[in-house]
Parts: sequence; C-alpha cells; structure tokens
Amino acid sequence: MAVDKSNEKAAAANQENTQRLKSAIVMIVDDEPINIEVTQVYLEEAGYWKFSSTSEPLEAMGLLASKRPDVLLLDLKMPKMSGFEILERMEAENILKDVPTIVLTSSTDAATKLKALELGATDFLAKPVDPSELVLRVKNTLAAKAYRDRLANFDLLTGLPNRHSFMDRLGWAIRHAERYSIAGAVLHIDLDRFKQINEALGPKAGDQVLQAVATRMEQCLRSTDTIGRFGDVGSQPSLSRLASDEFTILLPSIARPDSAAIVAKRVLDAVASPLKLDSQELVVTCSIGIAVFLEDGRETDNILRNAEIAMHHAKRGTRGTYQFYSSELNARAFHKLSIGNELRGAMERDELRLFYQPKLDTKTGALVGAEALVRWQHPQRGLLGPGDFIGIAEETGLIVQLGQWVLRAACKQIKEWESAGLAVPRIAVNVSSHQFHQRDLPETVRETLEVAGVMPQSLCIELTESVLMENAQSNIEILRALKSMGIQLSIDDFGTGYSSLSYLNRFPLDELKIDRSFLAAIQTAEDHAAIIVAIIAMAHSLSLRVVAEGVETVHQLNFLKAQGCDEFQGFLISKPVPADAFAALLLATKL
Repeated sequence: MAVDKSNEKAAAANQENTQRLKSAIVMIVDDEPINIEVTQVYLEEAGYWKFSSTSEPLEAMGLLASKRPDVLLLDLKMPKMSGFEILERMEAENILKDVPTIVLTSSTDAATKLKALELGATDFLAKPVDPSELVLRVKNTLAAKAYRDRLANFDLLTGLPNRHSFMDRLGWAIRHAERYSIAGAVLHIDLDRFKQINEALGPKAGDQVLQAVATRMEQCLRSTDTIGRFGDVGSQPSLSRLASDEFTILLPSIARPDSAAIVAKRVLDAVASPLKLDSQELVVTCSIGIAVFLEDGRETDNILRNAEIAMHHAKRGTRGTYQFYSSELNARAFHKLSIGNELRGAMERDELRLFYQPKLDTKTGALVGAEALVRWQHPQRGLLGPGDFIGIAEETGLIVQLGQWVLRAACKQIKEWESAGLAVPRIAVNVSSHQFHQRDLPETVRETLEVAGVMPQSLCIELTESVLMENAQSNIEILRALKSMGIQLSIDDFGTGYSSLSYLNRFPLDELKIDRSFLAAIQTAEDHAAIIVAIIAMAHSLSLRVVAEGVETVHQLNFLKAQGCDEFQGFLISKPVPADAFAALLLATKL
C-alpha cells in the first residue's frame, strides 16, 4: 500500500506540473500568418491554450512587454525587423532578456545558429516545423524556465516566494494601490529567540521549525480562502520568506488598517500554538511590524524598511505582539542611527565622562564606596545620561568597547586620586552581558589593573541578576577567576530576575544590591517592604553585604537602618557627581 500511495503522489505531482506548463503563455512572432496558425494548432492539440501572436514584427516588442510570455517562438527572417533585431532589443530590456526564445528558421548554417545563441536564443526549430518536435521543445523549454524561476523566486527550504519575488509583488501592489486609490499593508514577521533554538537544537531542527512555522502561517491565511503557495499575485495576500527567520505577508488591498491587525493577530496565535519536534514540545512566538501603504510610503524599500522598524519596536516590548509603523518610530530609528554613528568616535574624541555616585554606610554615614556611571558630553546635545545611548550601544555592538573604556577610565581615575594622597574606597563598575561573556574578560581586567597600577581590592564589578543566571554554571568559572584576583563582586538589581538560591550560594559574591523599585513602594505596598526584609536576611545568611540603591527619602533610610541594611546610595545623599566633586568628598572625609 505504501508503494501505491507513493505512486499516486508522484502521479498527482506530475499531473500538476503538466497542467502548470500547459497554462503558460506562448507567444508566436512570424511574418506569415499561416505559420502562426499551424504552429498554434499543433500546440492546442497538445493541451496549450494561452497564446499571443503577431505577424507584424514591429509590434513584437510592445506585445512582449505587455504580455510577458513564458516562451517565445520567433521567426528569424522577417521584413522590416528581423528576428535578430528583436533578440538584440530583448537583450537590452531587463524584463525581456530572460524570456526563453525558440528560434524558427529554415537556415541550417552554423553561423546563423551561433549568432542567435549569442543574442540570447534558447533553442532552434527547423522549418517546416515537425509537430512532435515542436511540442517536445516547448515542453522542455518551459520546464527549464520553471526550474530556473523556482530557484530565482522561491525559497528552497519552505517553498515560499523569496525576497526577490516579494519585492516584485510589492511593487505591483503599490502601483495598483496608487491607480485605484486603495490601501495595502506589509507585515514583517520575525521569530522570537530563534537563534537560541538553532544553537540549542541544531540547524536541522531549526530548519524543521522554520518549515512548520511557514506551513502554519500559510494555513492561517488559507483558512480565509485568500492564498495559494504558487498562486497569481492578484489581490490576494501572499506569504514570503525574506531570510533566516524573517517572513512577510503582503496584503495588496485592505479596507482599513484594522484589517491588517486582524491578520497579524491570527498569525500570532497560529505560530504560538505548541509545536511538536520529534519528542520535544516547543512554543515559538513571533513579533510583527505593520506598514500601511500608501500612508507609510510609496516606494518598495521604504515600505519594507518601515515594517521592519515597527517589528523591532514590537520586539522591544512584550514579545509575541504586533506594532504599526509611525513617523515617531521612524524618527526614533534615525535618532538611534545618528547616535550610534557618533558614539563610535566619542571615545576617541574624549567626549565620555565618568560620574561617581557615593555609597554610604547606613549606620555611620561614612563614605565607603562609589558607583562609576558613564555620561556623554555631546558637543551639540549636551550632557547625555546612559538612558540616551547605552541601549543603542548594545544594539550596535559597541557595548563591549564602551564597557572597556569605562573600566580603563575608572582604574585610571582611582590611580590619580591615590597619587593625590586620597584614601579611595572601592569603586564599582557595571559590566554588561555582552562584556561579561567575552572569553578574555578576566585577562582584560587583569591587564587594565596592571597598566593603571591599581590594586584589585579597589575595584568592584557589578553584574545584573539576569546576566549571572544566563548559563549560570559556566558563569561561576568567570566569577571565580575575577574573585581570585581580589576583585569585589556585586549582583545588581536583585529581585527583578530569577535567581536560584542554590546558584546564588555558589556564586563567589561580596555584595547584593536591592533594586530601587522595591524601595520606591515600601510606603504603599506592604509586600515590597516584606521582600526587602527577606532579601536582607537571606543576604546576611550568605555573608553578603547589602546595598540599597535609589534612596530618596528619610523614611526609606530609616526603614533600611531598622532592617540592618549595610550601605545605601541615592539622591537623598548625592546624585552622581564628576570626578573632581567626588575628590572633594574624599578630601573632606580625610580631614
């Protein structure tokens, strides 16, 4: 039975392929009407039914441009314009140079055939035409064209139209919208965290996920009777795969923007349904950006770019959502591009500054440390805080370079203060996820301390809770390498991540910083106060120093004192200050 089913599928595929070939447009150009008639009869008997023809060679180019045939049967020897001239003109036109052309000629000399081949002819048929040979040559030519078109216009993994095909369809849809004063939309779809899936399960499993997701999106659109995998462009939606885990849906005609949102929601739900991969169950989500034309642009590149901008905005929020493009998003994107480009040179132009926020002992009020925070003295925009450029540095890949600058600048400043005779407390430096996972981080820190001539005990490295818990086991080795140098280690923003107590006990930490969000609500949210009490008790049981950040009121400080919190920082005592202002605090402490 398995063999029979396999044969049935093969037979069905062959039949479908034959039907597709025979629905191709065949154009015949011959100055003898009788030759056109006879040729067409032969092909009609073989099942072909779409024809376009002319016996006036001068009309050939216009007809070719309007009909865009799948194959051209061209007579070479014609008055007013020869087949050679038509081939030359076709070769000069991008939309025509790839049209397969079978030359009809009574000439058999090699020079004629060679010239026709040089001008782009695909095949030859001798006159008078033999019916069987004609049908076979046309069939083979169309089959070759179909295979070439598939490679050029369709993604081999999913069978969906590719980027080239999508852009062609989008161009048609925009012209259609302009002509009939209607609206259309592009949905740019990107799978969430696909890179992690690919890395964890391997490329083969990644391909299976892409195929499954593509099928789900197709079925989702087909459920409204609006799409076929290889259907004509028309007014129906079409799904394409742009690259890797990126897809697009083209909606050539929508009544209102809400229609695009309805499609987006349907796609989100279809993709998010649990996916079975061998014996493993996965939940894959996606983020969608929507650009509406002609409102959001009239050029193909602009529409696709705007949809992509909207998609990235959706990813920055709650993943698994959709977002419409707006001029505000566009302006934000240009701002990011500008800031990113300028940030690359800011370190070389000495535009970055380190500010220091003091840390005080909760009981005595003594100055016991500071957190180094980067600022950008922009020549036009003034002093920029980290919120204006840290996120952009992460997106553009500059965060590692920026983090190294902060580390070097902090160590250099510590040495300058020490050389001035000041007793410098430990200075904390934030290390980003990207920087922490650099394999050479411990060696980089060691070299930086040696070059600056600073003792490791003067430096404290702060890492967020989420960074530590990402690949926690491998992170322990990095932390131990840093700790072995004598560097202090702190876990920042504690309480907002997902720390496992078993791992927290294994991390060689010195300090735990309570996230400011808990302290801000202790007067209005009893559970936040309870969380702070629990965190302090747990940290002390692990022999960790506890620091509260974001202290802004006397009530907050009194609460921390009562709970035995070790240190605090915040606007109640001091905002981050420049190096000279912090030096004055150190000098006052010395006196």
